[in-house]
Amino acid sequence: MACGFRRSIARQLSRLLDLPPENLIKSISAVPISRKEEVADFQLSVDSLLGNNNDHSRPDVQVQATRLAEKLKCDTVVSEISTGQGTVNFKINRELLTKTVLQQVIKDGSKYGLNSELFSGLPQKKIVVEFSSPNVAKKFHVGHLRSTIIGNFIANLKEALGHQVTRINYLGDWGMQFGLLGTGFQLFGYEEKLQSSPLQHLFEVYVQVNKEAADNKNVAKSAHEFFQRLELGDMQALELWQKFRDLSIEEYVRIYKRLGVHFDEYSGESFYCEKSQEVLKLLDSKGLLQKTIKGTAIVDLSGNGDPSSICTVMRSDGTSLYATRDLAAAIDRMEKYNFDTMIYVTDKGQKKHFQQVFQMLQIMGYDWAERCQHVPFGVVQGMKTRRGEVTFLEDVLNEIRSRMLQNMASIKTTKEVENPQETAERVGLAALIIQDFKGVLLSDYQFSWDRIFQSRGDTGVFLQYTHARLHSLEETFGCGYLNDFNTACLQEPQSVSILQHLLRFDEVLYRSSQDLQPRHIVSYLLTLSHLAGMAHKTLHIKDSPPEVAGARLHLFRAVRSVLANGMKLLGITPLQVFLCCQIQHAPHHNGKSIC
Repeated sequence: MACGFRRSIARQLSRLLDLPPENLIKSISAVPISRKEEVADFQLSVDSLLGNNNDHSRPDVQVQATRLAEKLKCDTVVSEISTGQGTVNFKINRELLTKTVLQQVIKDGSKYGLNSELFSGLPQKKIVVEFSSPNVAKKFHVGHLRSTIIGNFIANLKEALGHQVTRINYLGDWGMQFGLLGTGFQLFGYEEKLQSSPLQHLFEVYVQVNKEAADNKNVAKSAHEFFQRLELGDMQALELWQKFRDLSIEEYVRIYKRLGVHFDEYSGESFYCEKSQEVLKLLDSKGLLQKTIKGTAIVDLSGNGDPSSICTVMRSDGTSLYATRDLAAAIDRMEKYNFDTMIYVTDKGQKKHFQQVFQMLQIMGYDWAERCQHVPFGVVQGMKTRRGEVTFLEDVLNEIRSRMLQNMASIKTTKEVENPQETAERVGLAALIIQDFKGVLLSDYQFSWDRIFQSRGDTGVFLQYTHARLHSLEETFGCGYLNDFNTACLQEPQSVSILQHLLRFDEVLYRSSQDLQPRHIVSYLLTLSHLAGMAHKTLHIKDSPPEVAGARLHLFRAVRSVLANGMKLLGITPLQVFLCCQIQHAPHHNGKSIC
């Protein structure tokens, strides 16, 4: 895409270079906007054509760029050709740029940027995304927040690109913690508390029994025996486990609804108890299973006894482990979904675990193991409510809503909306997601309540504000102005900068689709919002001649449409009405107010 301009340039280049246009498409990129000077719209990297290192200062590269530029000619699409550091630059006919971009945004709607030549020939794949995966019988921990919102983003992006996506929530509903919890509930549990506040009570029981097990060997032994009973199918133990599981899932579904997240399948480790025994038999039949002196079963992935490459797959009592159940789950999913890619979204602490799981699948003879991918992320530090340490996600969501409502109540000019609680929560979630997605996913980051709720600067609050403000413009002036527009009325620098930025949306989506990092889209949307704010300050609609007002409204409508598309991919619901209509306006990067 880039509205066909990239392909038009590639066609002219292909005639000179005797290369197919398709080979040139990805070497032609939209030029990032500059606040200091007007820039070209597209540039061709000469190095990328020659397969050289990016040393643009080399004389031969500059000479080749100059020679190529001299041979190229302007036409009805390209109005100016120049050279830069190792590049050939192309400026698009300004009126054609204006008309084509705005018409394309409105025509494509939610598909703008996705119908690009960058994605042409992209095979439609079956993709499984496993994310969130909280532990049953424990309240939804904030540690699962990042997995939930990152996995949701990846699934959204893959679906937008036309892939068939299956979202799986693989619950931690099996393992030794249920031995501890079963024993703990028998010792410290109260049925009435379980019914009135199930997850809170189970959490308290779990904390208490862990302390007891550390000091009392009999409690630890009892926990092992309870889990063994579960694995052997003891009805009484299973009945208690099922109660814990049902109560937990009921709570999770309610939390996901608040987050705007859904799943196609709720599975869990419990699904793979029997199948994990089949995995152990298969490992044994291939001569990969080794018994230790302690009676456990291991797989030596190094083949030479390297302790760092040993993976334990069975306890001494014959019960399965997390790795064994993950192997069984992967095999089952391939049989069920025949996936082209399976993505696991978990914290970086599980990197070694997934490396070992994928390696074991390979040596078991499953060549499709190379289709499995782990997307790791860093740790959120310092997430606390006013009451102290945060453990549970629901506390964070309640805090978000409470703080946002408090912010809005402090502004006298706040407008009334139908559901202020829901609006406050959506703004707060946007703030939370943008703070999380601004950096590299693998990085740890320090959480700050003050920073995420700032209305100034690069925040989710600012994005929601910008979208609502642009929607208000359409509501106020849209009736008579949206039929047609005069491109000559949008040649101011502010308009051209926005149009140039809109050109780049497909490249941003392509980059995120390659590395699964949402930060590219976040940065793009924040810049777009800043540009819209600057333009809104000078490109007035009210009291302008109808022709000028109509053209500007088309421009702002296109900005709002692309902004909404990007926000939805990130998992943010764009607001049409924002309570804080008099919120302090966000500054542009140079610190000046933009509104």
